[in-house]
Amino acid sequence: MMMEPFRIEQLESEKSFELKLFGELDLSVVPQVQGALEHVLRREDLDLVLDLGGLTYIDSTGIGIIVSILKTRDSLNAPFYVRNIPPAVKRLFNMTGLTGHLKEGTEAGA
Repeated sequence: MMMEPFRIEQLESEKSFELKLFGELDLSVVPQVQGALEHVLRREDLDLVLDLGGLTYIDSTGIGIIVSILKTRDSLNAPFYVRNIPPAVKRLFNMTGLTGHLKEGTEAGA
């Protein structure tokens, strides 16, 4: 079975910026994720939405990226949402205690 290469789709509207993640979120793709977030992470005027529906794998580095986004957005009091969390990823979020800190869905309806 061929593994899907990691990729990011970006969707921007007047109220939100959405990143759809596909493939494996691990150490090897940190530069891609940081690059995609660079111009939007600190924008308080936009909801930031991570759609995880296309993820096939996430490691501790991937969780660290999400925690980092969460902390940055919280410090700015800027909206951050996750959606379409695959069951295996959701279990990992539950085990690490991350689930209780995430807002699922999106207010902006992106």
